[in-house]
Amino acid sequence: MIPRYFVIAEREHEIQNPTSEEKLFLLGERLRLGPDSRVLDIASGRGGPSLVLARAFGCRIDGIEIAPEFHAAAVERAKARELSHLVSFRLGDAAREPLPPEDYDAALCLGASFVYGSLADTIEALAPAVKHGGHVVVGEPYWRRLPLPEDYEDRHDPWTTLEGTVTIFETSGLPVVSVIASSEDDWDRYETLHWRAVEEWLAANPDDAGAGEIRARHAGHKRTYLRHGREHLGWAIFIGRKPDGPS
Repeated sequence: MIPRYFVIAEREHEIQNPTSEEKLFLLGERLRLGPDSRVLDIASGRGGPSLVLARAFGCRIDGIEIAPEFHAAAVERAKARELSHLVSFRLGDAAREPLPPEDYDAALCLGASFVYGSLADTIEALAPAVKHGGHVVVGEPYWRRLPLPEDYEDRHDPWTTLEGTVTIFETSGLPVVSVIASSEDDWDRYETLHWRAVEEWLAANPDDAGAGEIRARHAGHKRTYLRHGREHLGWAIFIGRKPDGPS
């Protein structure tokens, strides 16, 4: 399940990743999406990327999300934007959901490779659901530079470099055809919206039994981002193309 901290911290995020509508539009262009395209969105959250792509390209999107709060928000946002005829969201654990073979033009997992265990596991899970000539798309952190500072609290997270991330795709049989990297502005927008959301929640819920834990996690994330994360941690959308099948 999604930790309560993120349900609180991301309750107002339009996009729950360090990226932007402009970069999601670029993603849709790189995927050559159109009204005939079918897209799978794993860990679709509050629906941000799906709604951007459906509105811009008229494609049909199936989202799967495990957090009831995020799923409910996604359904409501689709209705409010009159996109429910294009976008469907279902509540469930994507790791347990059987995916139809070669049914989608693109399969997305933006910032949630933990659903399947790792980046390599995510590619292995999603590639069979994509048509030949289609794309597997993963939003994934990477280390901007090595070595990492000894006092960087997240230094043991399982990321690799930008080149290393591309290598994982390509050794899985999917050539990377595009990388859409986040800027510092993208990161600041994403991270600092956490700060506002949590501070407002703490002010409104001082007697909540979990307030102390939320406050401690908030302080830790903020400290880590300011000391080291902003400088050392990157994030990008990696697009791998599934090779054409036998002629």
